[in-house]
Amino acid sequence: MTGPMAKGEIVYKIYRALTYGLSPLLHLHLHWRKLRGLEHPIRWRERLGRPSLRRPSSGPLLWFHAVSLGEGMAAIPVIKFCSQRRPDVHILMTTTTLSAFEVLKDRLPANVIYQFAPIDTPAAMDAFLGYWKPNWIVIMESELWPNLIIGASKCGIGLALLNARLSAKSFRHWSRPVLFPLISLLLSKFSLIAPLSSVQAIHFQLLQAPPFSIKFSGDLKYAVDEYEQKDTRHIEYLQKQLSQKQVWMAASIHRGEEEIIMGVHNVLVQTHPDIVTIIVPRHPQHGQEIAEELQKGGQNVALRSQHEELIPGISIYLVDTLGELRQLYKLTPIAVIGGSFFPGLAGHNISEAAAAGCAVLTGHHVGHFSHMVREMQQLNPLSVMQVSGKLELEKVLMELFADAKILESRQKAAKEAFHALSSAVVSSAWDVLNFHLLRNKC
Repeated sequence: MTGPMAKGEIVYKIYRALTYGLSPLLHLHLHWRKLRGLEHPIRWRERLGRPSLRRPSSGPLLWFHAVSLGEGMAAIPVIKFCSQRRPDVHILMTTTTLSAFEVLKDRLPANVIYQFAPIDTPAAMDAFLGYWKPNWIVIMESELWPNLIIGASKCGIGLALLNARLSAKSFRHWSRPVLFPLISLLLSKFSLIAPLSSVQAIHFQLLQAPPFSIKFSGDLKYAVDEYEQKDTRHIEYLQKQLSQKQVWMAASIHRGEEEIIMGVHNVLVQTHPDIVTIIVPRHPQHGQEIAEELQKGGQNVALRSQHEELIPGISIYLVDTLGELRQLYKLTPIAVIGGSFFPGLAGHNISEAAAAGCAVLTGHHVGHFSHMVREMQQLNPLSVMQVSGKLELEKVLMELFADAKILESRQKAAKEAFHALSSAVVSSAWDVLNFHLLRNKC
């Protein structure tokens, strides 16, 4: 082995030695996270590669790995499709975060094995691979962990990267002279890399991913899985409470953005006294903090986690729960997608709101979701509107509430653009996965 690959092997050996040496500290860090409620109180040992379930005694096993909730939700439609097309294949799903576990455990098909992903230390990853013995691994988006990838390759396990993407920061990080040989080595181990966009494909090519491994299949974030809630009574009851109100929602709000949303709300309520603003922070704890601050200022708020009602005098509904966003979009004609109003933020999935038939608004700082905004706007300029801040958001919302025809045209445009872009995305992902990965090994 010569050139970049040989250098990549050297960098990997250094990485493996470092992660081996730091293993005791990483174990202590897991304990600390468990004490803070950031790891599962019982199943946290799975993060060390210690299984809590048995591997099926016979048959091939396909491992899907996603870091958190968004990536896990994108994987579910493909998992279901795989399960239908290849009932002989056992499916293992892993995620890293506790919030993803709490939502996904009830949404995965009953035959899918669900575990927490091991940390990328030699002992944890080797133990995990040795126990589960997967035939193939599908990694969602950008989880490029060296011990996982090199360990799998050495075991002859096929690797695929679905919805592959690198943030601008990650691309700069991997492009550094010290790390470039390592990423080139890692990407060479993949049989399939299915990038989110042509820009992402170029990034992977610049990092020396093998050209034959790069195949487009569409963005799985468009594959909005139709999950049937076990108990929809609270949503239906909320819908009744909102039926005579003018409603808008601010979803996936990050810290600081609530000030923009509340500033707009305070202006809107002057001319629309029957308005209700639904605020869905990215993290539930943030929702509780917002509620406390508003209540200190004399503002009445209804908290979803407490099943509080929208009684007269309450015009703010704060959702401090997880896993309900897709259902909540059905309650509002307008959705403002947060994580997009300040530099350094990278946006969130706008397709879920579009699928529900909302008029979609977002900020300009949308990161890798910029391709989704661009694709939808190319199909119909009315499908997504980007606004720069409080004043522009206020102006647009005033216009939408004042003119039902404009609102309806934006709702229709968003839904039609979503359906045009989402059709066949799951079957396309399955086709490339089956052709480049599953049919090659058994």
